[in-house]
Parts: sequence; C-alpha cells; structure tokens
Amino acid sequence: MGRALATAVLALAFGLAAALFDAEPLWVPAATLALIAAGSAAWVGFGARGVRVTRALGARRVMEDEPLTIVLEVHAGRLGLPPSRLADPLMPAPVALRAGSGGGRIGRVRIEVRFGRRGRRVLALPRVLVADPLGLATRQVSARPSPQGDEILVLPRIEPVVAAPGGGDATRIAKRGMPAVGAEVELDGIRPLRDGTPAARIFWPAVARGADAQERFLASSSATRPVVVLDPRGAASDEALDASVRATASLARGLAQAGGCSVLLPGDKRPVDLGETLSGWAHMHARLAMIGASSGPALASLAQRRGPIVFVSARMRAYVPQALGPAHGATRIVVVPGTLAERRPMFAVAGCNGYTLSRPRGSGGSPRSAAAAQGSPA
Repeated sequence: MGRALATAVLALAFGLAAALFDAEPLWVPAATLALIAAGSAAWVGFGARGVRVTRALGARRVMEDEPLTIVLEVHAGRLGLPPSRLADPLMPAPVALRAGSGGGRIGRVRIEVRFGRRGRRVLALPRVLVADPLGLATRQVSARPSPQGDEILVLPRIEPVVAAPGGGDATRIAKRGMPAVGAEVELDGIRPLRDGTPAARIFWPAVARGADAQERFLASSSATRPVVVLDPRGAASDEALDASVRATASLARGLAQAGGCSVLLPGDKRPVDLGETLSGWAHMHARLAMIGASSGPALASLAQRRGPIVFVSARMRAYVPQALGPAHGATRIVVVPGTLAERRPMFAVAGCNGYTLSRPRGSGGSPRSAAAAQGSPA
C-alpha cells in the first residue's frame, strides 16, 4: 500500500494548503487524490479477500535433467479479483491473470522445470500480485504450504556404462572377477560341528588331532558378489563430486540388474545388498542424492570380501586404499572423475573412467604386479 499511502499524504498536503491559504482551488485535487487513494486501497483489499493459490507437483522425486510438471491454479474470492499477476520463482516472469468473477477459477499455469544437480530443493511458495490499474495499491497473496511439504528430491541420473576400445564394461569385469564358490576349497573358515553336517564338510585334521569336531563352511554369496564403494572426500569441485555419485548410482544399478551387487556408502558399517529385483533401490537412490563430502566409507567391513570391488573416488587417484588390496585374486577397479595419465580406461560412465588394478586368479597376473598396481600411481 506504499503508493496509495503516498497519494493520501499528498491529498492531505493539498487540503492543508487549501485551509491555511484559503485557496479553494486546491480542495479539488485534494479531494480527487484522496478518493483515488481510498478507492485503490479498497478495490485491492476487497479483491484480494478469499483469493486461493494452489500448486500440484507431478512428483516428489525426479532425476537430474528430467522434466517435472507443476500446475498452479488461482481461484478468486467471492468479490472477484481485479487484474492481477501470478508469480513463481520457477517462472521467468509473472503471468498476467484476467479479472474474474467471484468464486471461480481465473487462472491455470502449467510449468515444466528441470533440475541440473542432485539434492533437496525447497520450493518457494507461488503468490498472486493484486494491484489497481494505476499501481497505487498492491497486495500479495501467497499459497498455503502443502501438507506433504514443498520439497523436491533430485536424484542422481543413471547413465550407461560405455566400454572403452579394447576394454570392457563394469558388468563383464565384475562377473569375470568373481571367484568360484562352488568348489569345496573356497572356505570362509572353520566352526564347531553342527548336527546334520555332511561328512564331506567335516574338518578331519581337527578330528585326527583329537580336538573338538569342526566343520568347514563356504563363503556366502554376499561375500563374493561385486561391491561398489563410494568415497566422496577430496573432490576438486562440486562437478567432480556429482560425477562420482552418478557413476556410483549407474554402476550399482547396472550390476544389480546383471545379477546382484552390494553398495557401501559413507555412514554404513557394512555393504547393502541389491538384488536383480532392485528391492531397496529407491532408498539407496535417495541416499545418493544427499551424499556430501564430509565422511568416507568404512572399508574395514570389506576385509573378507572375495568378490571384485569397484572403488569410486571423488578425487583423482591411481590406486585403491590399502584396506582394499587384492585378496583371493579378486579384481579391484578404481573409478575417478577424469583420466589417468598413461593408463587406458576399461570403461567410462557419467564423466568418470574405470581402471582395473589387479587381475583375477588364473588370468596370468603375478602378485608382484598386482601389488605394484595397488600401491603406486602408475
């Protein structure tokens, strides 16, 4: 109401001047300005009563760069609505609304937006700007907050894993690097003998020594499936961090659909399994959307893993941490947001490149060469 108030003050000034100097002609502009100020304020005030703005979101979760449809509707009050404008931060400029009769819908705007970066987005409330034709009196009517909240969770997008010339993709590498667990020699350890254990599983050396009977047990399938590990620390830029998160999401989903995998994120004490049905993927995807660069993964939980490990790092590095050194001949892959000098990547995904650091057992690689690949930025 700033301009209307200024007009009213000007009308008062004309009236005072007319009274003090007995200048009757000044009463005309004083009365005119007073009527204009009062009329504008009353028109806008009554017109804004009962105005409602509603917003409908097409989805509460959307991937990066995917379109999200938002529908805004404006309903007039019982006294109608003067010519107004609908404003929303997602629109480049306010949209003019036609004057409407009381109680009806006078405007409907459909917005299609895209978010380029992952994370939580809190949407500002849309508002109707009610004003008289002269712009003397204005009032804003904002939408009421939605009971479901006014937030959008932008998920990291899933991108294809592209094999480099002469390389391979992460799915083939993971399958090729998995040790065979069907053989009886692939043991996870020795434990006390249980009733009903087959004779082939009894640990006979213990029986021969006269010790308590023990049995051998096989490594579980979860110990041999591929593991995708994300370390978001030390990123050179926000773009590098986002690229590593997208690579993690893409690799995890691709490996899960190819037969299952596990994912270790910062804050977890042990990897989370993902099967071919993608059960739990929605929760995992949402967690990836909120990953920051403050903490790293708990690598100690991977000490007994026999399967391949795909280590996704937000910073450039040519080796995996010492805790992930090649064990049982399993493959170790490092994925970085860029390219390593004098190294040929095996695959590329989401702006990152994957490099294998050791070869699975039986592929001809020596332990010495595998250790060199792990410990030196070759």
